[in-house]
Amino acid sequence: MTTIQTSDSLISTPASRRGFMRRSGTLSAVALALLAGKDVLAQGMAGDAGKDVVILNVALTLEHEAINAYQLGAGSGLLQKPVLDVAVQFQGHHKAHRDALIATIQKLGGKPVAEMKLEEYAKSLNAASLKNQADVLDLAARLELGATNAYLSVIPSLVSRDLAKVAARLAADETMHFTVLTSVLGRPLPAGALSYGA
Repeated sequence: MTTIQTSDSLISTPASRRGFMRRSGTLSAVALALLAGKDVLAQGMAGDAGKDVVILNVALTLEHEAINAYQLGAGSGLLQKPVLDVAVQFQGHHKAHRDALIATIQKLGGKPVAEMKLEEYAKSLNAASLKNQADVLDLAARLELGATNAYLSVIPSLVSRDLAKVAARLAADETMHFTVLTSVLGRPLPAGALSYGA
């Protein structure tokens, strides 16, 4: 279990925070407008800031986890060029997601969940079991797929096309990461259409 501290409550989430994000509801239009950097659009909109902070903190937890997973992979000595360069690039994408989430949580008056120590991520991700480049890439691919599905889960309830686009762009980054990693691992891409977000 992972405990997430929000501004007013503690939430214990199951090991699959992606599942929790899907079950916890959707972000308000206000939160997504702020996440998109559209503060003017957010003005005058109604939303449940407390609920949004909880959901955004779950997303932030996913981004912290991804950043640290890539750090563990990069520091393991198991990734060889050019795979290492791509992993560092993907980590940079996750850092940008993290920064946008932190800014949005703060604009909503919430407290962003803190990043754990690298050693804690190493333990929770079972980094000791990583023995070669394929192991590292498999871990990253699983995390990226989970994040893809989590971000896609918030899109259906959005009325605003602009706000849906923000959530879709986050999901697109995660999907791209998953697709590249799957390809590098030599695995087939999903055979059927509509493979993500289910």
